[in-house]
Amino acid sequence: MPHLVLLYTPDLESDADIPGLCRALADTMLEQRDASGKAVFPTGGTRVLAYPAAHCAVADGKGEYGFLYANLRMGAGRSSDVHKAVGDNLLAVLKTRLDPLLQQRPVGITLQIDQSTAQVYDAKHSTLHPLFNR
Repeated sequence: MPHLVLLYTPDLESDADIPGLCRALADTMLEQRDASGKAVFPTGGTRVLAYPAAHCAVADGKGEYGFLYANLRMGAGRSSDVHKAVGDNLLAVLKTRLDPLLQQRPVGITLQIDQSTAQVYDAKHSTLHPLFNR
């Protein structure tokens, strides 16, 4: 963890660079530092996953409306200042990367950050982490 999941109306795929957006968001996550300068997120655990909605309805359906929902789930233990900085930085990337589309038509963007505090089961197995923990 952290995992940032994007869910969006399928029409955005033809009008936005979704793979580029994913990379930009992941890079932004990896750039985040806490007050002591320590990386907020582990390199090997950082994931950005994007999915077009198989079915959707936006607003009244009378226009060419788009929507992108971004949900970042991170482990507990980070300060509220870190939460705000991460959120502000990710929202800035979303707005910048989607600005050409936002200038053309109505598109809603929602970013939420959830903190995982009470997992009942949390198992991990990865051959990614050892690549970055040297």
